[in-house]
Amino acid sequence: MNESLLQTRSEEARRLHADMLDSLDEELEMEIDDARMDALIDEATATATAGMDLDRRRYFRELLRLQGELVKLQDWVVHKKLKVVVLFEGRDAAGKGGVIKRITQRLNPRVCRVAALPAPSERERTQWYFQRYVPHLPAGGEIVLFDRSWYNRAGVERVMGFCSDDEYEEFFRTVPEFEKMLLRSGIILIKYWFSITDDEQHRRFLMRIHDPLKQWKLSPMDMESRRRWEAYTKAKEEMIERTHIPEAPWWIVEGVDKKRARLNCIHHLLSQVPYEEIPREPVELPARVHNPDYLRHPVPPEMLVPSIY
Repeated sequence: MNESLLQTRSEEARRLHADMLDSLDEELEMEIDDARMDALIDEATATATAGMDLDRRRYFRELLRLQGELVKLQDWVVHKKLKVVVLFEGRDAAGKGGVIKRITQRLNPRVCRVAALPAPSERERTQWYFQRYVPHLPAGGEIVLFDRSWYNRAGVERVMGFCSDDEYEEFFRTVPEFEKMLLRSGIILIKYWFSITDDEQHRRFLMRIHDPLKQWKLSPMDMESRRRWEAYTKAKEEMIERTHIPEAPWWIVEGVDKKRARLNCIHHLLSQVPYEEIPREPVELPARVHNPDYLRHPVPPEMLVPSIY
């Protein structure tokens, strides 16, 4: 083997290694962000959180292993044309977004997508309550993660007075039948509630107040939800009591420790959809066609993004 070929293969191996590290860096960036936020919390509250976190190496190892299983689940969903809906509910700052990020991080966005609906429009307020959620339901071979869902009516709408008592009661009459209809249509429905303590939400809100990169997450509604903690607790308890049905039970994720919550939720999600690994045909990169008259034109310097870094 000549020296030129050895150098080419060595360069290819180096670049493959760099690509793998870059993939890991995506998670590391989020973990650095978590560490920065924890430092801000400690500074703001003067409380220590040592001893609560998982060993970082174990966390990364387990997260990457579980994400590998999520890829296998994704392949199985596509292969079997399954329809999967996962609801993520919980208090503000309970960690729903962090789990959703880790689930979708390695998956195909054409297969696994997130539905995070804004407040209903004037037109939507006059529709059947569930109507605006129906277009986001999956077709065969799709997974939809609802970052908050139709349970808004049992939570924020109830506490903030955005629905009447009659609308509230109608929701509880309708939602079990609605979910049973989804199940009969072949949809796999999984419902998670992320639970955190009063003190932990207080700490996370303080973090967002002191963090300029996270302040956008705090809305007037969030601040009001903090004030009405007890009202939200009562609404949550009634919601779970009246909608925890055998066909579509609620699963509670303890969310005070964010890392454990992520791993536990993903592990549980994988257990809810029996799947098998789909054998893949070996992929071979085809040889590129070379034409003697091909000439790649230079890019005009004024079109290039400046190399600042």
